[in-house]
Amino acid sequence: MTAALPSLALALLCLLRAGAHVPLQPDLDTEKFAGVWHVIAIASNCSIFLKMKDGMKSSMAIISFMPEGDLAMKLVWPLMDKCQKFELLFQQSGQAGHYIGAQEKRDLRVMETDYSYYAVLHEAHHSEGEPSTALQLLTREQDVSPQLLQKFMELISTMGLTKDMLAILPTSGE
Repeated sequence: MTAALPSLALALLCLLRAGAHVPLQPDLDTEKFAGVWHVIAIASNCSIFLKMKDGMKSSMAIISFMPEGDLAMKLVWPLMDKCQKFELLFQQSGQAGHYIGAQEKRDLRVMETDYSYYAVLHEAHHSEGEPSTALQLLTREQDVSPQLLQKFMELISTMGLTKDMLAILPTSGE
């Protein structure tokens, strides 16, 4: 029995890494979810993110929904001397809160939100070279409560990520 425990632990760890179950916000209300959000914290195993995370600042995400249900996200990241803008479009998957970015092979899920204060997004990038996973903590204001940040940090390990992959982003003031 005791000889099987290390093998069981290893198998469970592999399952977590391979594809942890990602919960979805039940019956996502897109009208309540749309609007301006601040990206407060990110945890990701993406090598590019890991190289840049210590120099990153909080960004803004403006989320809107198309009439057919697709999700449009405009991101504004403050950099050294300017703001970098990105626009992403995710197609509705047929399941509320789950969206697919066909061009970038991204899978976006709204895991949890209370609509007025916070949201947690899960993003999987299925590239041929380096697949990656990211969790993002969004808030409506630029501040975050210690309790919410603690809850987010506890969620990281359940998605196969580690705390050294976490960046709590300082506000940019921009």
